[in-house]
Amino acid sequence: MTDCKSGDTSCNEGISSAQTVSDWRQPPENTLPSLIHGISNSDGIELDLRLTSDGELIIHHDAKVSVNKAAINKHNPYVESWSLDELREFGFCSFKEMISNKTILSNWRDEGKMVCLELKRPHPKSPLGGGYFGGKTVTELLSKMMENASSILDEYEIPKSNTVFYAFHNKMHESVKLSGSQYRWAELLPVVPRFGHSRLKRMMAYPQYLITPFGKLINKHRTRGASMVPCALEYFQPFYNRLLIGKSVGLSGKRLKYFQTCRTGMPVYVWPAKENYESRLLESGITGLTDNLNPDFTWYKEGKARWKYPATQPLDKSQLQLLNSATFDNHQDILQQLSVEVPKWSECDTQRKLEIIKMWQAKWNWELKPGEMKDDSISSPPWQSVRLIGHRGSGKTSRPVMK
Repeated sequence: MTDCKSGDTSCNEGISSAQTVSDWRQPPENTLPSLIHGISNSDGIELDLRLTSDGELIIHHDAKVSVNKAAINKHNPYVESWSLDELREFGFCSFKEMISNKTILSNWRDEGKMVCLELKRPHPKSPLGGGYFGGKTVTELLSKMMENASSILDEYEIPKSNTVFYAFHNKMHESVKLSGSQYRWAELLPVVPRFGHSRLKRMMAYPQYLITPFGKLINKHRTRGASMVPCALEYFQPFYNRLLIGKSVGLSGKRLKYFQTCRTGMPVYVWPAKENYESRLLESGITGLTDNLNPDFTWYKEGKARWKYPATQPLDKSQLQLLNSATFDNHQDILQQLSVEVPKWSECDTQRKLEIIKMWQAKWNWELKPGEMKDDSISSPPWQSVRLIGHRGSGKTSRPVMK
């Protein structure tokens, strides 16, 4: 298992050298312990779903079963060739097992935490992959996965106001239509190929990225009926955002102003929300998917305290002022004070909710009026809310996931 413990600088990046590093151990990504920690220590989680050989949903990122090669032996290495029970023996978690966990369920259903469900396409050589030209097969498979997952979500009464499906598939809108699912969805663009090493996939997707500036990207999502815009950090990262053919966005100045004009309330989710960008992303009205939910990461290197619940335990103007006044020496006390004094969104009265929504609307150029968001924001924050999300639960971990 992958540990984050004292002395492991790769896991504790973003923690000031003056902070005390605890004995917290980061669980392997996409496992139940990782997902429980992630949803308990942020505004929600992102996870990856694949279909097993017996038609069940398993939480797993890679195309091949992420265990030591010796454990696979002569078995077909692709996830879709293994049964649910076989994968669970390695320690991987089924979707239904996750959702039935009391901590996951209460945070997701009752506390308004967001869960992003990425549907993973099978490798072309996988038993369910349909070959290298199996686009229609993939569209139908994702539809089946969405239908399966939606049935489980309905069974556990998961709100549609804090759940989203997405996938690297340019026919995602067709998969949604085939599935009949009523949950929100989006496409991951540019679409990366289903095969090859991660670096090769990025290289093959880069030409599409270069000709798809943010304005064009968000228009694609709106045209197809998507409810959010997931995108790579490069869209906001200096140097990379200058390479795009067209007008670029950013996290300050004219580029930030142009971004706010483009998005007009459309939620934007960025991955990875690296430690040196996280606070600026959140401040700019962008949800960040973080790989660092180490409890000791409480202070940004740029000199600000880290608040991990901007949507589900939102700060009002005076509380934001208190947080922003924190120094390194007193920030732990201020964070503790706020964690006790600030009500969760599910506990806020109507007046506080409307005041916070009004503040967010003015700050981030939301088109909808506060009253229009009220009905969808009783137990869950508004769909447009800016969140901090645990990537793959508590963050990406090394390979193989199960050692």
